[in-house]
Amino acid sequence: MTRGCIPQDSPSCPLLFTKQKPPAQGPGGDMSPAIVLAFLPLVVTLLVRYRHHFWLLVRTVLLRSLRDCLSGLRIEERAFSYVLTHALPGDPGHIITTLDHWSSHCEYLGHMGPVKGQVLTRLVEEKAPVCVLELGTYCGYSTLLIARALPAGGRLLTVERDPRTALVAEKLIRLAGFDESTVELIVGSSEEVIPCLRTQHGLSRAELVLLAHRPRYYLRDLQLLEAHALLPAGATVLADHVLFPGAPRFLQYAKSCGHYRCRLHHTSLPDFPAIKDGIAQLTYAGPG
Repeated sequence: MTRGCIPQDSPSCPLLFTKQKPPAQGPGGDMSPAIVLAFLPLVVTLLVRYRHHFWLLVRTVLLRSLRDCLSGLRIEERAFSYVLTHALPGDPGHIITTLDHWSSHCEYLGHMGPVKGQVLTRLVEEKAPVCVLELGTYCGYSTLLIARALPAGGRLLTVERDPRTALVAEKLIRLAGFDESTVELIVGSSEEVIPCLRTQHGLSRAELVLLAHRPRYYLRDLQLLEAHALLPAGATVLADHVLFPGAPRFLQYAKSCGHYRCRLHHTSLPDFPAIKDGIAQLTYAGPG
């Protein structure tokens, strides 16, 4: 038995083949070309104005991530491989220069760089500290700058939270010729290491401190150093990257608490002179 065809005008049969009207475009529909063109000058202006920041983002995030995936190595590991084949072992100055060259001509390392390095080296030579504390070893670049400028018998304790990065820095430091009696590398977060410096590492005070890890931790770690009486009167605290990406709470505290004399060394990022940065130099007057 076959079914008959119901006439189209029957009320019981929907009109299956009638032409449907397209849905109306609501406020979330396609953007008008006129609106796109209206915003285009703003987008172009921002790209031109912040082109250096955009290129920094490309080099430090996009290209670096791609090379990490392709090589299976981190950037500091690739930098160390270059140092092994191009630098002179036992010559910290030549190793430092090699890292600068690699960062400028191969991959942007994001290290302290030669301009800031001159500020750091000059202060270490002027202050001649017996003991220096560095928070944020990274690839070991600033560690070598400090170590080679230390006075005879001087000691440097450097702290790095990432074990894989610390392993590379350790190799670089030993390649430069510094043994553990001169440079001791401590693996751990600064928040955990600072309270243990006196009891576990024999650090009673640090005449010079370099903050070179993450700027958002600078204030916390400075207050930890104060709380554990690791800063003698006259101690110098250097803080990198206080303008870019910036450490406003740290600077505000240093200027308003009454315990420090503050000076700002205006610099820029290595290979990006248009991106302004600075190193804060604090002189500790004491707790009173």
